[in-house]
Amino acid sequence: AVGNRMKEQYPQSRVLYLSARTFESQYTTAVRKNNVNDFIGFYKTIDMLIIDDVQEFAGKTGTQNTFFHIFNYLHNNQKHLILSCDCPPAELDGMEPRLLSRFKWGMTVELSRPDIELRRNVFRQKAREASVNVPEEIINFVAENVKDNVREIEGVFVSLLAYATALNQPFTVELARNVLSNSIRMSKKQISFENIVDAVCTQLSVDTAMLFSKSRKRDVAD
Repeated sequence: AVGNRMKEQYPQSRVLYLSARTFESQYTTAVRKNNVNDFIGFYKTIDMLIIDDVQEFAGKTGTQNTFFHIFNYLHNNQKHLILSCDCPPAELDGMEPRLLSRFKWGMTVELSRPDIELRRNVFRQKAREASVNVPEEIINFVAENVKDNVREIEGVFVSLLAYATALNQPFTVELARNVLSNSIRMSKKQISFENIVDAVCTQLSVDTAMLFSKSRKRDVAD
């Protein structure tokens, strides 16, 4: 989205989006063909570089050193760098300290999982685009069980539409359940110590703090 917006505002800009794994593969090929300088030269021409899953660089010293020089050049020339990772820079292991310090120069933003209303809206939007009418109970069922990201919701919709069309069946919760069981791991509430404490206190109307106190009152002890 950021790259597309950049191209809308500045059509002549060179915007490149790729995964860290693709970058690493390109670097490995450049080393094998002895043209690392050409590889670095290409990246120096980019106006906005967007790299996904940068944690893939961990433990790969050669790739990190090369990216370090590219990063410095682009940063010093007021170019744009956007890096995504599955954890904050402070929690990245296996990274060169000098590269890790540069990751901390910019603004760090956490992208949270889509909330349930956004998940519903995404599913509704896909249904509108396909000109199909999906019952609200199915939309709610999918939104409640597909929580990780929007791509999974889109994939579930495509699968659900394909199943309904191939089997000549209407959209039902049972059909949606079958699709989800084949495409994602159905969401299960994680049972933790805190969950148990909350459930017990709610059911028995006991103050949570009382469970951790030295009180030996019967209603608390029981």
